[in-house]
Amino acid sequence: MTEKKKTGGFLGWVERTGNKIPHPIILFLWLMAIIAVLSLIIGGKTITNPTTGEDVVINNLLSGPGMSYILTSMIKNFVNFAPLGLILTMTLGIGLAEEVGLMSAFMRKTILGAPDKVIVPAIMIIGICGNIASDAAIIIVPTLAAMIYYYLGKNPVAGVAIGYASTTAGFSANLIIAGTDALLQGITNEASALVGAPEIEITSNWYIMIASTFLLTLVGTLVNNKIIEPRVGPYNKKLDMEKAEITAEENKGLRAAGITLLIYLAIIIIACIPQNSFFRNPETGSLTNKSVLLKGLVPLILLMFIAISIAYGKASGYIKNAGKEVPAIMSRAIAKMSGFIVLAFVIGQFIGWFSWTNMGLYMAISLTEALKSANATGIPLFIGYVLICSFINIFIGSGSAKWALMAPIFVPMMYLLGYHPSWAQFLYRVGDSSTNIISPLFNYFPIILAFMQDYDEDAGAGTLLSLMIPYSLIFLITWILFAIVWYFLDLPLGVGGQIFL
Repeated sequence: MTEKKKTGGFLGWVERTGNKIPHPIILFLWLMAIIAVLSLIIGGKTITNPTTGEDVVINNLLSGPGMSYILTSMIKNFVNFAPLGLILTMTLGIGLAEEVGLMSAFMRKTILGAPDKVIVPAIMIIGICGNIASDAAIIIVPTLAAMIYYYLGKNPVAGVAIGYASTTAGFSANLIIAGTDALLQGITNEASALVGAPEIEITSNWYIMIASTFLLTLVGTLVNNKIIEPRVGPYNKKLDMEKAEITAEENKGLRAAGITLLIYLAIIIIACIPQNSFFRNPETGSLTNKSVLLKGLVPLILLMFIAISIAYGKASGYIKNAGKEVPAIMSRAIAKMSGFIVLAFVIGQFIGWFSWTNMGLYMAISLTEALKSANATGIPLFIGYVLICSFINIFIGSGSAKWALMAPIFVPMMYLLGYHPSWAQFLYRVGDSSTNIISPLFNYFPIILAFMQDYDEDAGAGTLLSLMIPYSLIFLITWILFAIVWYFLDLPLGVGGQIFL
């Protein structure tokens, strides 16, 4: 479907080499075998977790306990694979919207003729701020971005790329306070208590994260326009402009969907207003910190898609009998995900095995201790810290797990060197975000690859990596330089957040 204009250079080598990697299912089976063999070779090695003081031992998968774990945890590893429920849930809603024609009509109504100067930055900033919906944005934004690119007559592969890069490499930035801020704040304050460092507020990184959002939007737009789109080239399957015209029935459906959306949002907003609203945190009354609203955002998005899709389908004439047709449409959408379900089974086992062996934790502790032992200060410390976070991020996907390990080391260390805990937290966020998109071990990597293959059947892991490396490296370098400038200007990091004590 695509004609690549640029296949040479380093990125071309990455693509050609990466595309020789077998199907993701086979790849993860090989990785599982490698983990098993490595655990046999280095099983028993021990390192002390500086956070808990407990020994971390590399467990041997090929031992009796290991074989017992493999057999008894297989179903649990599959069912507990985090993206499984999320993706199937979102597929019910987005699939329904696609099948009834809502997505197509909306894109053609709003996107056709819009200039790149508006569209590309809009996708970037929406994707970066998408972490308010947690991982749901990693599914929604690349899907919609690909559709937008298609209706603009551009290569949807670039749309998938910019959607994935914005939601994942820019995950920690935002214009508003999100669940990530609350999660990290709690861990930071626990680490601060170890040395009597001041506690931080949930808003302690807010100013610099707002600035980071606009910075990454600008940088991401330039990477897309100057590197990614020229690389993927044009899309051969052109949109039939006659079919692109909105019909009277579609306009009627869009009006009905729009009215339904406004009513739906109004109901949620009104329900959030009372201080005893069930949407709030039952203990604090907050709508942001561990609130039911944020925890239930994915189901709320699902219900939104169902409501507006049914409204569109009924008004446009696509749906005659909602009771009979809607379940059938959703079933067709889920049927298309059968390949993902098989992949999820294998990835779930891999993640479970890797976690059980403690290899990732062992490596993270080793690298963290090495940086601590280097006795670096100032800019070298900051850069080394961010790079260690970035490297560990490739192997350990959970941001909270990494911060729970690193915060008790680096928050006290930086505090004793005269730096505020909110500065240590911000630098961690820089390293934790930038390399998600180039990790084949990241939960959503094979899923995004599957999205990409919908538009380019020849795309492989190398294709995705070659498109993500520019985003990852340029985001990381720019964000580090940005942090250094902020450091020298000694600007406040947020409400109650600062660099120096």
